[in-house]
Amino acid sequence: MNTLLPPIVGALGLVAAFVIYLLVMQYPDGEDKVKKIGDQIHKGALTFMKTEYTYLLGFIVVLFVLVFLALGTKTAIALLVGAACSATAGFIGMYAATKANVRTATAAQKDGAAAALSVSFYGGSIMGLCVASLGLLGLGILFYFFSGASDAAHSIEGFGMGASVVALFSRVGGGIFTKSADVGADLVGKIEAGIPEDDPRNPGVIADNVGDNVGDVAGMGSDIFESYCGAMIASIAIAATSGSVAKMSLPLALASIGLLSSILGILIVRTQSKKSPAAALRFGTIGSPVIFIVFAYFVIYQLGLDLNTWLSVLFGAVGGVAIGLVTEYYTGGKPVQKIAKSGETGSATVMISGLSVGMQSVVIPVLILAAIIFVSTSLSGLYGVGIAAVGMLSTVGITMAIDAYGPVADNAGGIAEMAGMGKEVRDITDSLDELGNTTAAIGKGFAIGAAALAALAIIAAFVEVVSSNNAGFELLLSDPIVLVGMFIGGCVPFLIASITMTAVGDAAFDMINEIRRQFREIPGLLEGNAEPDAERCVEIATKAALRRMLLPGVIAVSMPPLVGFGIGPQALGGMLAGGLLGCVLLALMMANAGGAWDNAKKYIEKGNLGGKGSAVHSAAVVGDTVGDPFKDTSGPAMNILINVMAIVSLVIAPLLTV
Repeated sequence: MNTLLPPIVGALGLVAAFVIYLLVMQYPDGEDKVKKIGDQIHKGALTFMKTEYTYLLGFIVVLFVLVFLALGTKTAIALLVGAACSATAGFIGMYAATKANVRTATAAQKDGAAAALSVSFYGGSIMGLCVASLGLLGLGILFYFFSGASDAAHSIEGFGMGASVVALFSRVGGGIFTKSADVGADLVGKIEAGIPEDDPRNPGVIADNVGDNVGDVAGMGSDIFESYCGAMIASIAIAATSGSVAKMSLPLALASIGLLSSILGILIVRTQSKKSPAAALRFGTIGSPVIFIVFAYFVIYQLGLDLNTWLSVLFGAVGGVAIGLVTEYYTGGKPVQKIAKSGETGSATVMISGLSVGMQSVVIPVLILAAIIFVSTSLSGLYGVGIAAVGMLSTVGITMAIDAYGPVADNAGGIAEMAGMGKEVRDITDSLDELGNTTAAIGKGFAIGAAALAALAIIAAFVEVVSSNNAGFELLLSDPIVLVGMFIGGCVPFLIASITMTAVGDAAFDMINEIRRQFREIPGLLEGNAEPDAERCVEIATKAALRRMLLPGVIAVSMPPLVGFGIGPQALGGMLAGGLLGCVLLALMMANAGGAWDNAKKYIEKGNLGGKGSAVHSAAVVGDTVGDPFKDTSGPAMNILINVMAIVSLVIAPLLTV
């Protein structure tokens, strides 16, 4: 394969993203109040991202110096490139989303549902294409310049480390921001004041809408970015130990055709948008992987690899779709109605039924992951796991586009409510938002499965690298040191989940008190005769998020060297195994329970079981409030946690001795 091809395709993907951005900007952004609200959300998101990246820069500089001293110039440069690509993808995606949200609301008012779907989906597509394109461009350039060197595969691993650190801070920081604002606005607005969601009188509403962009767009983008790149890096690292040039080239080749398949998928959604939004998005979700699988066969054949390699890719891609569909059932099917029904006996039974749904939802996705691992390793050994993860993630452009579409539609609904654009507009945005909740749930399921496979591939690469430097290295369950590591790794996800949940609770406490203060002290605010101080709420959420995102990052980055150098590589291998299992189980349970609680509340708000304002609705709001940090802060942090620990372990693997 021509090593220049992946970065060229990555550059073409960025051009496609820019063209779509120009299409979005052709739509009007509204007038007067609509434009003012959109500008407030855009400004708040920009302020948060700039401040967050300032904090993050200091952390990256420290890591750069440590990696430069311990592992050399190439790995340190790769770390910077990975961090820069991940941060750029998140920033561009957030910027585009905050331009698309107000235009979606205006399109719904002027041109109807089909136009609103087009704008919101275009807004999400920019994020998806930037994630896929910048990952391919950054890794492709490094592979081009480093190929031929004996340490090429190891040097590229620094890219994954940089991307993972940015992802952790973006996901945790954005998650704390969005959920502190969401919880505060819901509890004081809906339950205490009895006013609707997204009511312009609520001071926390603007902060809530800002959070959708910095958490669910930029944060989710960074999350998927690190799994996407991590899977390719792990596959390259495993292939490097076998000396196969074709196997080393295959991950980037697959990502290239995956990006092109995603662009075709975006065009498919666009052509189907006038029929049914749900059908259009489903066509794109399934169409892109099908196109990818067909072209993957010919690419693998051209590289001289066997059919087993293609079958591993096939099982990875199919497994990703299957996990997403299972997630869709648990967060949008009969379990949701059961949770809503349990609200007739109060909030306690809503909590019990939601937790039980979340726990049950873990089983099938984990069995699917086990099947992918079993089949892919049977077909292609450890390389099969890595290439299956690449297969699952190669069409990340369309997957991320459909996921990011949800927050854009949600924001459009908030803008429509705050600007008083009328019931007809709100009905359109609500229908898009409801569909967005489902696509977001599918995206979260996909992200968890992808993170699990990517982490497993990185762990496999870690074992290969340590084994090549230490004859006789093995990870055996009968070894007490390995078991010690497993127990350490198993408890880390619970510690991080506790820290992030506490962070949301503490930040929400400050937000609730501020909203109550404004309702109490600003004359005429509840009557609609005064303007709330939305900037103060954005400031509170920003400070809380930035202050509390540092500790999880430090723990995730420091644990591998502490265990690896302090106890030994066997303990580190055990820690990664325990951490992988703990992270996957917690991530699935929290994401699906949170999504089910959210949709149970929305099911009641449609007029079922008493509708808005009923006792059943109040019980469901409590469940949704608990579910918010589950699905948007602590759950997503698990995906990144295991990948951060795995990639840091892989980077330091050459320094470890038995």
